[in-house]
Amino acid sequence: MRNIIIDCDPGHDDAIALLVALANPEKLNLLAVTTIGGNQTLEKVTKNAKNILAYVNANVPLAMGQEGPLVKPLHTAPEAHGDSGMDGPYFKENDYPIVSDNAVFYMYQTIMAQAERVTLVGLGPLTNIALLLKTFPDVKSKIEMISIMGGGIRRGNMTAAAEFNIYVDPEAAKIVFTSGLPIVMSGLDVTEKAFVTIEEINALENGREVHQLVYELLKFYNESGKQFGFEHSPIHDLCAVSYLVDPTMFSGKHYHVDVVTDDGTTRGMTLADRRLKPAKEQNVFVLEDINREAYVHTLLQALARLDKM
Repeated sequence: MRNIIIDCDPGHDDAIALLVALANPEKLNLLAVTTIGGNQTLEKVTKNAKNILAYVNANVPLAMGQEGPLVKPLHTAPEAHGDSGMDGPYFKENDYPIVSDNAVFYMYQTIMAQAERVTLVGLGPLTNIALLLKTFPDVKSKIEMISIMGGGIRRGNMTAAAEFNIYVDPEAAKIVFTSGLPIVMSGLDVTEKAFVTIEEINALENGREVHQLVYELLKFYNESGKQFGFEHSPIHDLCAVSYLVDPTMFSGKHYHVDVVTDDGTTRGMTLADRRLKPAKEQNVFVLEDINREAYVHTLLQALARLDKM
């Protein structure tokens, strides 16, 4: 079993990634969930995390992180995720507790208290994780790896060069990518292949509680995705969790990946050195392909498990 902390900005795909992690306790020991301003403001994404965790009666500590990036103002994505950051489902009011409003320190305490090393899962801008590594450098010895959803070595989505999570805080991403820790990057190269079809979404309708929740999430997400040219719905963030559940469904390659922090048209770009003789040592395992059928099966299996709990 792998100890993990999920740092996220829910977000429809973040929410589904959380559900799959919770549905696989024999493989993933979810120590904490932390939030970061990204898809929407910190207040809104934290409320969304509370709603998801309360919906499935989870018992996982939730901590609030940074409101925005290290340098620039926060850029949110209401065009993709709606005004709430997770439009679609209706949630009842809940009192799911927030254990700390200092996620960086909470992560540090939690990681250092474990006998085994911890894997960090970054599903939003990497601000919290970067601050953790810079503020408490001794924590690195207790981190097994960092599995992130972010970047893309062939294209972006926020701009032609940059993917949203990295674009929001490229300075933080650069700190993480140059940390010396093992990094697995689920970028657009693989996440746009990790889609569910509209037929698979519709099959969830009128199912039990968690099936219906994910139907409502994906129905909205599918509609919003059409403005970006998607027919079906890539569940981007789920890749970073699914890799930990079953890495055999993915394939990829090691590269040296740098992050462009200069202002300009390539700000936030994850630049992979794909030359036959790279100038620097490889620092990131970039996922590039996926067994989509196995991916969807893992999702459906998770929903079935949660609906039986």
